[in-house]
Amino acid sequence: MNTKTITQLLAIITFFCTGCGQQTEQTMSGTSISFTNIEFEMPAIPEPMIPDYVVNLTDFGAVSGGQVLNTKAFADAIDAVSEKGGGKIIIPAGIWLTGPIILKSNLELYTEAGALVLFSRNKDLYPLVSTSFEGLETWRCISPIYGTNLENVAFTGNGVWDGSGDAWRAVKRSKLTDSQWKKFVESGGMVSDDKRIWYPSEQFKLGYEGSGDQNVRDDLKTKEDFEAVRDYLRPVMVSIQNSKNVLFDGPAFQNSPAWCLHPLMVENLIVRNVTVRNPWYSQNGDGIDVESCKNVLVENSNFDVGDDAICIKSGKDEDGRKRGIPCENLVIRNNIVYHGHGGVTVGSEMSGGVKNMHVSNCTFMGTDVGLRFKSNRGRGGVVENIFISNVWMTDIPTNAISFNLYYGGQSISEMLASGGATKNSEKVPVSEKTPQFKNISISDVTVKGANQAVFLQGLPEMNLENVELKNLNLQAKNGFSIIDANGVKISNINLITKNDNAFEMINCKNVEIKEIEGNINSETAVTITGSESENISLISSPEVDFSKSTKVDNLVPSGAVKF
Repeated sequence: MNTKTITQLLAIITFFCTGCGQQTEQTMSGTSISFTNIEFEMPAIPEPMIPDYVVNLTDFGAVSGGQVLNTKAFADAIDAVSEKGGGKIIIPAGIWLTGPIILKSNLELYTEAGALVLFSRNKDLYPLVSTSFEGLETWRCISPIYGTNLENVAFTGNGVWDGSGDAWRAVKRSKLTDSQWKKFVESGGMVSDDKRIWYPSEQFKLGYEGSGDQNVRDDLKTKEDFEAVRDYLRPVMVSIQNSKNVLFDGPAFQNSPAWCLHPLMVENLIVRNVTVRNPWYSQNGDGIDVESCKNVLVENSNFDVGDDAICIKSGKDEDGRKRGIPCENLVIRNNIVYHGHGGVTVGSEMSGGVKNMHVSNCTFMGTDVGLRFKSNRGRGGVVENIFISNVWMTDIPTNAISFNLYYGGQSISEMLASGGATKNSEKVPVSEKTPQFKNISISDVTVKGANQAVFLQGLPEMNLENVELKNLNLQAKNGFSIIDANGVKISNINLITKNDNAFEMINCKNVEIKEIEGNINSETAVTITGSESENISLISSPEVDFSKSTKVDNLVPSGAVKF
């Protein structure tokens, strides 16, 4: 019997006990999750140890119905279990309106089936705090669920946590139907001068139209400056920082003001059996952003969100490099992603580095991109030792597999609409600001429908390095684009494309392509260009004769391509 089942049974037993709502039970087992068949040495991850002390939220005056603010009841319940060294708070079925919940150590928040924790839309309840957002140190409104310097925290049960994000976010008219747009306009707020964007308030509009790094204003210096645009400083829904032993197991988290789950500098993180939902049009509506964390498991969960779904990050630019804490030792398995900009994403904030990541048995249905790796000059950081296998994708409108080192803050759909990715640029000097992606293995991937199967792009001064793609079954409009890459091995590929050009290579070195099947039979199925091209080996198969289907540009040095 697993821990979740034991916890649920004990909750039922507790319901029939008496004693002022304070019961004793062993709420969490304190066991560890061990791993086998992982490509790197993955440490066991301990589950939180929660003391055997239980209370019910209603014991502290909480009133269901969504009309009475229960902020004090949550705070009093947390204080009560904290005074006993920790314990479990049962949130029963009902609608529980509240302001921000401030977490403490040794705490389990258990939502029963039918429980909806609804965060207030009153922004006055969310004061500014010094924090990190999109990898930069800044001021934001405090998160609806917030905690720092904690140990042993768990969210369990089968209830729902709702961040009332629609009260915080701007919305573009182009993303709504006429009736949806009318509803937003009639709800209050204000519309931009060009009638293209709805803002929740005039203060939000002021913040939106100022200068800054997209969502982090760099022209504001003091806390008072930020206070003037507080409505614009949307918080992530769940912020847990600089903590150890954190568990999410069972509940649904939805409608966040910005990112939904944001564990930052957490050691020993388990996310399983959760559902994360945001409207598809929600600005910065990421599912989970695992940032500068160590020893992480994300499994058996569903995501349907407005931005990237499962995101791995480690800080941005100078702030991220100064923090210098990588995201490392990650296992991401058995997850489903519906809508999202990316299914599993690394970056673009990866300045502290990402290493040792295993992804397997995941399904992406209609995500903008499937496997998405992104960065830009100025980030710095190294992404390495990435192992991905057994991934299934359908109806991907852009790139099924994408490495883009020229990411500028746009989704791939937006990038394509504005002219597509940069395919060639001049070298710049290598420095601590140069990002690097290397040692990446992707195997056993099926793609049924995509605009492009694979897009691999490094930088001319720092090539994408040592990438292996094997056992892929790909059906897409376009095949492979490989740009500024060194050490690419592609084998056992079944590739069906609509366009004749199946493989495009620009300034690639040490490339081997073999065991290829599919409709690769035009005279320009393979195109190779670039004066930096070197040691490209194309090994024909019974179905594909590369010597008859390859066009080599005159910029390519003599002897660089071998058949």
